[in-house]
Amino acid sequence: MANESIIKLFEDKKVRIVWNEQEEKYYFAVADIVQVLTDSTDIKQYIKRMRSREPELDSVWGTICTPHQFISTDGKRHAVNCADLEGIFRIIQSVPSKKAEPVKRWLAEVGAQRIDQMIDPELTFQMAVEDYRRQGYSDKWINERMRSIEMRKELTDEWQRAGIHEQRDFAVLTNVLTKAWSGMTTGEYKRHKGLTKENLRDNMTNIELALNTLAEVTATELSRQQNPQGMTQTRQTAQEGGEVARNARTDIEQRLGHTVISSQKASDYIRPIEDGEAKELKE
Repeated sequence: MANESIIKLFEDKKVRIVWNEQEEKYYFAVADIVQVLTDSTDIKQYIKRMRSREPELDSVWGTICTPHQFISTDGKRHAVNCADLEGIFRIIQSVPSKKAEPVKRWLAEVGAQRIDQMIDPELTFQMAVEDYRRQGYSDKWINERMRSIEMRKELTDEWQRAGIHEQRDFAVLTNVLTKAWSGMTTGEYKRHKGLTKENLRDNMTNIELALNTLAEVTATELSRQQNPQGMTQTRQTAQEGGEVARNARTDIEQRLGHTVISSQKASDYIRPIEDGEAKELKE
């Protein structure tokens, strides 16, 4: 993946960040950094005035800033001006703020963390856990989610070994597996939950996530045993893996007396971490 978008918190404010894998460096949303520094109620106007009072900064603005796509709250992608560490430090020089030094230290720490993650991938998982906790997810759900990430990686590795490399083919196989156990494709499942660009797995309940993981683990083991080659054979193992999870789902629903496919999404289950302890996702 060339660009990986994430959100980090400085104090209580969100900062959008994108990791450029090709360049191996972070780009930070300029507006978010300026917001942190100034608490301005109109960031666009503040930046406009900042550029007008500093012709030197304005003359290099196009060099410092690079547009990157982020998904906003309306589910649509929007281009946001971002700058790497060097560019952000240059912008900070033009913003009179007592927070300038703490922000610089925080930015340097974020960059250092990424380097550490590249040396020790386990740190990536540790930081993901912390991010989920800040969003209000329960430890029980987080543990299940982290296992599902590991299992998903093993499945996609197996698909690649079988000769699957195109993103559209990964999407097709995921749809086959998901529909086999849930009765819906990924797109239909997301619409069922009222999602747009959000990650489906991040909005699954504990039982949904467990069933999805069971389907993926089974498909992985079947693939290893059957050694499929190409799309047709790999599609069959994905179907069979999903069917195993569907049978488990049917048994669970018969015992519970109701469906375990939920129309609710994560925001229906969790509240911001600052409001108290996070609610567990209902099963």
